[in-house]
Amino acid sequence: MIGRLNHVAIVVPDLAAAAANYRETLGAKVSAPQDLPEHGVTVVFVELPNTKIELLHPLGEGSTIAPFLAKNPSGGMHHVCYEVDDIISARDKLKASGKRVLGDGEPKIGAHGKPVLFLHPKDFAGTLVEIEQV
Repeated sequence: MIGRLNHVAIVVPDLAAAAANYRETLGAKVSAPQDLPEHGVTVVFVELPNTKIELLHPLGEGSTIAPFLAKNPSGGMHHVCYEVDDIISARDKLKASGKRVLGDGEPKIGAHGKPVLFLHPKDFAGTLVEIEQV
């Protein structure tokens, strides 16, 4: 069911500074910022040869990551994203095995224009997991 690692997401307090750090200090290719109002975030992707780093910053007052940043003012790792071939089949298998899908259980369109779901961190060793259909 699980495919390759798509990205590791890091919440940052200053998106421009974090993007510049990856671009200028580490020499990485960094995308332009993209607002995702449905998810309450602005994202920037750092392209690596084998995966991506997703830099996340709150978008608006109701951002789902604002509480994370309030608890971790310097930012920090937020989630890992794995690819799946069929998100509905993966969701159903996960739920059948007792894993909790966050939200209403229906996929939303993520930053890559593909369906995504989030899985409860208590079911995965304290790590928030995102699955993305490829």
